[in-house]
Amino acid sequence: MIAVNAATPLRVEAAHDPALQPALRECVARAVRRYLSDVDSEPSEGLHALVVAEVELPLLREVMSWYSGNQSRAAAALGINRATLRKKLHQYGLS
Repeated sequence: MIAVNAATPLRVEAAHDPALQPALRECVARAVRRYLSDVDSEPSEGLHALVVAEVELPLLREVMSWYSGNQSRAAAALGINRATLRKKLHQYGLS
């Protein structure tokens, strides 16, 4: 069994490992449940955008760090165009 926690770096190749995908899903599910509990089950509109932004920022930061700032390799690992990656990095102030 593979254990993943916040301190464990996740290799991009491992993202396709079926054993790790449920761990990531469960982490997101727990965070959403906690958020809904904290706002007393009445979140403001835009919950999807909030969750995407909260996940995307650390995702971009970690992937860019993993590839030592190489945008071409990071974009390939993320499965997005390099121009899209640059736009997102700028959006989050990571450029």
